[in-house]
Amino acid sequence: MPKISLKAARVNAGFTQPEAAAKLNVAVSTIRNWEAGKTYPKQPQIEAMCQLYGISFDVLFFA
Repeated sequence: MPKISLKAARVNAGFTQPEAAAKLNVAVSTIRNWEAGKTYPKQPQIEAMCQLYGISFDVLFFA
């Protein structure tokens, strides 16, 4: 199964970083850091992202 980055998942779902941040109740800088691989989301945040982006956890990869 092909893997998809956090950024690609967000873009494919049609969200900007500010929109995703607002939906996930985090700062835009948090989204930016997750997508750059500087920090990593915790399990509840990953589950919320998967639901928001319409993907399953097993297709995500973290930079």
